[in-house]
Amino acid sequence: MDFWRTAVVVFRRWYVTFPAFLVGLAAAYGAYLTVPTTYTSYAVMVVTIPTTGNGVSGDPEQPLLYTNPLANFDHGLSMTAGLLIQALSAPGVAAEIGLDPSGPTGYKVSNGASNPELLISGPFVFIEGESTTPQAAQDVIRKVMERARVELVKRQGVVGAPRRTYLTMTDVVKPTPPEAKRGSKLRAAGATLAVSAVLSLCAAFAAESFATARAERARRRENGGDGGDGGDAEDRAAPSGPAAREPAGRR
Repeated sequence: MDFWRTAVVVFRRWYVTFPAFLVGLAAAYGAYLTVPTTYTSYAVMVVTIPTTGNGVSGDPEQPLLYTNPLANFDHGLSMTAGLLIQALSAPGVAAEIGLDPSGPTGYKVSNGASNPELLISGPFVFIEGESTTPQAAQDVIRKVMERARVELVKRQGVVGAPRRTYLTMTDVVKPTPPEAKRGSKLRAAGATLAVSAVLSLCAAFAAESFATARAERARRRENGGDGGDGGDAEDRAAPSGPAAREPAGRR
């Protein structure tokens, strides 16, 4: 019942709702153009051990055993990747690599899992860069990748690890071609259009209320005028009391 009543009001006051709808479309289009398109790029790095393994022999005459870094993974590599993710995600790192914290360019570092509890599930470091231009999205990823290598060397030096056993960062996926993301633009346009639709309904009901009130006032004025004319006619048709009794006395 309320739906059909609302539909009747909307169609009855089309001269209000239709212009309001056009204004809403224009506002939604303006919002779509105003919100900038963002571009994202991705890269993946993995922490690997050197070919000589993660240890050194105390006997210089004992030969070192060479291993395949891609076939020698342990829990320590996952722990190191987790430490790098935490270090690269620190608030001050963005400013140190030349990014404006309030600017349109940013990055996110993770291990590829949305669950924070799986932070040390593997030795992989996923980097996602975002900016309003394709080149800036790739540049920020390259800066973060370089910072990851510097951070890894620095932290191994802090713990006094032998230089020969230093872990390295290997590129698994280099910065991908930037992809345009228009989700923010569509959300802004949709929100603007929804607000415009609500305002159109409000304008239609306001026009309906104003028209109803004006018609009611006009009807009251018309009824009041008819009542006044009827009373004057009766007063003119019926004479006053003394004048009406005078002919009777003459008889």
